Amino acid sequence: MAPSLLETFRTLSSFDPPRGSLRGAPWEEFVDWAIVQGLAPLAAYNLEYRLAGADAPEWVRERLLTIYQGSVNDNVMKLVNFKQIVDELEGRKLVVMGAAAFAEAVYPHVGFRPVLDIHVLLKRVDVEGFSGYLSQHHFKTEKDEAGSGAARMLSDGRTAIYLFADVLGPERREEVQGIFERARPWKVYGPSMFRPDLEDAVLLLCLEQARQGYQVPWLSFVDLRELITGATSMGSIYSRPVDVAALKERARAWRLERALYTSVSIIGRLFPETAPAVEAARPPLRRATQELLNRLVVEPVSVPGSRGVLRGADRLRRLLTGQ
Repeated sequence: MAPSLLETFRTLSSFDPPRGSLRGAPWEEFVDWAIVQGLAPLAAYNLEYRLAGADAPEWVRERLLTIYQGSVNDNVMKLVNFKQIVDELEGRKLVVMGAAAFAEAVYPHVGFRPVLDIHVLLKRVDVEGFSGYLSQHHFKTEKDEAGSGAARMLSDGRTAIYLFADVLGPERREEVQGIFERARPWKVYGPSMFRPDLEDAVLLLCLEQARQGYQVPWLSFVDLRELITGATSMGSIYSRPVDVAALKERARAWRLERALYTSVSIIGRLFPETAPAVEAARPPLRRATQELLNRLVVEPVSVPGSRGVLRGADRLRRLLTGQ
C-alpha cells in the first residue's frame, strides 16, 4: 500500500528514518506542502543520504535538494552575520529563542532547520540600547507585520531580528527574570549571548505556537518533538531528559498549562514514538478541558495538508495563553 501524506511526513522528518520504499507517496501534495512547512531540507537529506532515494521520482529529489542547498547557504549567512554583530557585545544578557537557538543544538546539521528570522529575549530597559547597537550594523526598525508580539522588529533587508521583552506579560516579570537566571551561555556567540534552559525552551515554544493559534509551520512541531524527548541525536545543552516536575510547575506559574497540554498532545499524535515523553509532560487538566482542547485544536491541527483556520482562533489564543 502506498504511504499516506502523514506517513511520508513521519518518515522524512525523522532523524533516523526507517529504510524502505516510498513508492506511490503523494508527492505532488507533499513537496509543495513540505516547502511551505519548512520541512524540505530535512526531507531532502533523508531521501538522498539516508534512504537512497526511497523510489521517489527524480523531480521530487531534485526540487527538495535545491531547497536543502539553499537552506544551508542561507542559514550560514544569517548565523555568521549575527555572530559577527554580537560577538564583541559585553555587559548584556540576551537570550536567543526559537529557530536560531535550535538549528545547531537540536538538529544534526544546521541546514536541516531553516532560520527565517532571529528571536531575542531581553529586558525592556535593553530594548532601546540593543536596537541602537543593531542600527550601527545597518538594521532599521520596521513594522511587525507578523503580529509576533515583539517589542521591536529590525531588519537589514536580509535578516529580521525580533526583540521580545515581558514575553509572559508585564504581570509575570518575576517568571521572565527566572528565564534569564536559568539561561545557558552561548559562548561561541560572545559573552552577552545565552539560550533558554530546556524546560524554558519547551514552554516558550508552546507559547509561540499558542499565540499563533497553532497556524505554525510543521517544522515547529519537529522542534518540540526533539526538545520534549531530550534531543537524543545531539550532545548539546538540550540533550537531557526533561525535568517534568519543573516543566509543569513553570507551566502553572506562567499560566501555560493549556498550551503545554495542547502542544505536547499534537506531538503525541504526529509522532507515536514520543508517547512516553508526551504522557509524562502533560499537565493535569480537568477532563472536560482536555476534551475541549482535543476537539477544537489537537485533532484539526494534526491533519497534514490542512489549510483551515481554527474556529474562534482569537478566543482560543487567549484561553491557551492565560490572557
